[in-house]
Order: sequence, then C-alpha cells, then structure tokens
Amino acid sequence: MSIARSNTDDDGTSRPIVAGRASRLLRRIVWSSVTVAAAALLLLGLGFAWFVGKVPGGEIKLERGADGIVALTGGASRINDAMELLQHGRGNRLLISGLNRATTLAEIARLNPEFAAALRCCVDIDKSLNTLGNAIETRRWAERQRFRSLIVVTSNYHMPRALAELAHQMPEVALIAFPVVTEKQKAEPWWTARLMVLEYVKLVYAKLRMRLYPGAGEQA
Repeated sequence: MSIARSNTDDDGTSRPIVAGRASRLLRRIVWSSVTVAAAALLLLGLGFAWFVGKVPGGEIKLERGADGIVALTGGASRINDAMELLQHGRGNRLLISGLNRATTLAEIARLNPEFAAALRCCVDIDKSLNTLGNAIETRRWAERQRFRSLIVVTSNYHMPRALAELAHQMPEVALIAFPVVTEKQKAEPWWTARLMVLEYVKLVYAKLRMRLYPGAGEQA
C-alpha cells in the first residue's frame, strides 16, 4: 500500500531504497575483497610450490669449475664445502661473504688446519650483514678479480634468493649453484618446512624490491 512506501526523508528520498543500495554496495565490496584475497592466496600457494621445486634436494657433483667461488655464511658447513672446492681447483679464489665480525681467517685456519695454506693464499672475506649485502660485496670482489663465473655455496633453501640477488647485481656473471644440505634438515622435517616458508617470504620481498627499486645497491 502507499502508506508502507511513504517512509521518506524531508527531501522525498525513500529510506528503504537508499538502504537497499547501500546493502548491495557493501555485498559487492565484501565479495570483491574475498575474491582478491582468494586470488592472492592462490598465487602465494602456487609461488610456494614453484619455490619448493626450485630448492635443490641435495648436494650435487659439479661438472665444471669457475673463475671464483663465493660462500654465503650462515653455517659452518658452507665454509668447509667452499674450502674443499677451492682445494680441488674448482675456482681460483674464494670469497667468504658475511663472515661474523668477531671471526678471522686465522681462527678458521686454527680450527681447520688442513685449509691453512689455501686460507693464506687464496681466500678473501667481507662482513656484510644480509643477502643483499652479500650480493653487493660479491659484485665488488668479482669486478676487482675480473671474474666472469662464480660457484655459489650456500644452504639449499637459501639458494633461490641468493642466486636472485647475485644475478640482479651481476647479470653478466655466470652463476653455478652448489647447495649445502645439513643433517639437521634431514632429521627435522618440520623445522625444515618452517624454514622454507620463511625463506619463501623473504624471496617474495626481495623480488618485489628488485622490481620496485631495481637500482638498489648498484652504486653502493
């Protein structure tokens, strides 16, 4: 009846019509937000699956050497593996990147006397604090040495981000991955899974930073 539809404001606008439009607009906003969130989660899930596929499952046997070797610190086994590669002639010099500020080559030689001679002649260090810093210092080192190829030694889960950062800084240098897999990773799968998720988030952030700020670190 006309009485039921006469609930209007002073300007003659029907309140039920306005409320209905607002309700429909709110539903559209909610559904759009849900759709965007679902798409974002799907992309993240697919990206994580890609990341897991890119992480090397174990250590590899190198088929060739390179001009130099770089070990990105974070575990003792990375330095040991890199030193072994150097002693077997896989590279001419080794850069240990991101070495703890309290650690010296003399201390490494004391703990690993079998590497003492190689440490004295053919090893350089830097004290960078993160993976971007590793890449910047490695670029400087490779430029000084005029190296065109590098073997990259780091943990397998760290390898995709390390290669991405290094390739961004040195697109003209050939990079050869030498992933390190620790016994803890093999023995504690849940710890490894958590580590992989965290590393994937860091990789996504690094990729976004490279896209939004491609020149970051180039003049450092």
